[in-house]
Amino acid sequence: MTNDRTRFNRVSRFIETLAQARELGVSVEVARDNHLVLKLPYSDRIIGNPDTRIIHGGAITTLMDTTSGSVVLCALDEFELCPTLDLRVDYMRPAVPDEPVYARAEAYRVTRNIIFTRCEAYQAHDNQTIANCVATFMRIGKEATPKAYRDQITGDDA
Repeated sequence: MTNDRTRFNRVSRFIETLAQARELGVSVEVARDNHLVLKLPYSDRIIGNPDTRIIHGGAITTLMDTTSGSVVLCALDEFELCPTLDLRVDYMRPAVPDEPVYARAEAYRVTRNIIFTRCEAYQAHDNQTIANCVATFMRIGKEATPKAYRDQITGDDA
């Protein structure tokens, strides 16, 4: 059975393999069974409008896509790559400048072939929703994931 420390480590290693997440400074805050919280730090690199300093929607989408895809690692006992089938984001309001954005996701249904997730982006100061996301991921099985990559993600906890 996979524990929360193992989930945290696997998600952290997985995110390190994603160039865009690395560039944005995305980090793991919480990883537990079917639940994940990632953090996107505020920086000048993600500003969409220089006059208002509002974060670009693409950075929020990337955070939510990464969180939704990574929560799959918290839902499965064994690591397997699960490509995105569908991802939909609904924006509610802009993020406040100069503050990090968090995304919390859950895998609310896991079938033999598909994993269903939902995700919410928010900021700590008011916990108000910035955007909502629902996504589906296709299970391809651990044997379809290259062993070297699987070993990189699972590390010593496999």
